[in-house]
Amino acid sequence: MDKLIEVRNLNFGYSDKLILRDISLYVNRGDFLGIIGANGSGKSTLLKLMLRTLTPISGHISLLGQNIKDFKRWSKIGYISQKATSFNGSFPATVEEVVQANLFSDIGLFKYPKKIHKEMVYHALERVEMHNYAKRLMGNLSGGQQQRVFLARVLVNSPELIFLDEPTSGIDARSEEAVYCLLARLNHELGLTVVMVTHDLGAIMAHSNRLICLGENGLLEHDPSHGLTRDVVTQIYGYDINLHLSGSGHCKNCTRKEGK
Repeated sequence: MDKLIEVRNLNFGYSDKLILRDISLYVNRGDFLGIIGANGSGKSTLLKLMLRTLTPISGHISLLGQNIKDFKRWSKIGYISQKATSFNGSFPATVEEVVQANLFSDIGLFKYPKKIHKEMVYHALERVEMHNYAKRLMGNLSGGQQQRVFLARVLVNSPELIFLDEPTSGIDARSEEAVYCLLARLNHELGLTVVMVTHDLGAIMAHSNRLICLGENGLLEHDPSHGLTRDVVTQIYGYDINLHLSGSGHCKNCTRKEGK
């Protein structure tokens, strides 16, 4: 398998508190990997380490086959943070302007976008079914629609891999399900590799092909096709809980790759 991410013996912490201890994992091309765990377990920290916004105490990380210390192909890596859902609605930017901003390095300073750039923006918006909203102000969109635009902003550079840190936080349940379905479709149709931190067990179980759990016992990997039991969830979160998983992750218009 083609490994896009490889993490070996990773350790990270602040002062005398170790947050991540001896973490090892890999992500293959085409994976839809969910990362779950209790608050404070280090989920977002792990993402930031894989994005090189934090530096580990020790351990090795490679992206797209290259040591992260020397990695420069950041245009092939997409990232949507939790802060994306708190967009300032009073900022007078249109949908296409938000997406086009991610082509700044190609367009250049104080230059107008060329036809090819406009086509790239249109196709990215078309992928997320927001092309008819290109001239709308971002502040006039719903939270779910804004999140689709941020996804288009990532897609405009044709990334091989995208990281998402709780991208459905703060949006309604229907929009949340639509985002999961969209990610599953992009994963299936484009072969886009997805690494996603989430608290939504039901949805990530339905759409991911691999699940990594951070908890008191370190890192555990679980096959979503096997379902979740109360014992497994207790092992993940470190305490006994009542498990109520419904079919919230299923929808008729999305595609999940089976058997992986």
